[in-house]
Amino acid sequence: MRLLVKIGGAPLEQAAPRAALAAAIATARADGHEVVVVHGGGNQIRTTCRAMGLADRYHDGLRLTDAATAEVVLMVLAGLVNRTLVAALQRAGVPAVGLCGADGGTFAARRLERPGVDLGFVGAVDDVDPRLVTALLRQGFVPVIATVAPRRDAALDEPFLNLNADHAAGPLCRAFGGDALLFLTDVPGVLDAHGRRLAVLTPADCDALVRSGTAAGGMLPKLEAARLAVRENPGALVKIAPAAAADAVRAALHPDVGTRFQPDAEATCHG
Repeated sequence: MRLLVKIGGAPLEQAAPRAALAAAIATARADGHEVVVVHGGGNQIRTTCRAMGLADRYHDGLRLTDAATAEVVLMVLAGLVNRTLVAALQRAGVPAVGLCGADGGTFAARRLERPGVDLGFVGAVDDVDPRLVTALLRQGFVPVIATVAPRRDAALDEPFLNLNADHAAGPLCRAFGGDALLFLTDVPGVLDAHGRRLAVLTPADCDALVRSGTAAGGMLPKLEAARLAVRENPGALVKIAPAAAADAVRAALHPDVGTRFQPDAEATCHG
């Protein structure tokens, strides 16, 4: 299988969980899977912005990104976070190559619009050219992708756009021909009102969880990203699963781990 593994910034902050994730990706490759990694780095961006005296502002979970913050995002995501993860993968015996949207023209971004608010240099995936990623996979490499990219029609001095990694994962998985999209997070999956893991969710189930208040806070953007991913990849396996599980990537493919998302016509929510 060709797996796109989305990793949040939190597990990448410390050496031990970073090494565990690298080992899990090594195991998945030993199982015969091709792996593409897409990563975030919100905490690392936040820390660097504060150190530089830049305001930390959000709208609906999206970082309001002015020109100075856009430069920090590029520096931290495509630099510090990306290269540190690539090094951890190399130490685990995984040949890895760090990329952002600009490398090989792999993907461009368009400005993301929200009614009544100027998000600044925040983007969504626009055109994708999968040739570099496909070539790397054929040669046995693991592409490690930071979700920052230029606009296709950008002026020479325009900052790169900052893309939410969860939202970018779905269209990138589709463009790269992924068979599965695994969101590895700090939770065991989506939980019901009694704290029990929900094994399968449809978009309608997600709406019900939000209306009832069962899903709130940090789970809301996770549900939104998973729903978008199902729409972009209706034939692929889409799951939220724990990053902390032993052999997290292999475990995420097991039906008894995490929460799987699928279109409304195929299933209803069950635990």
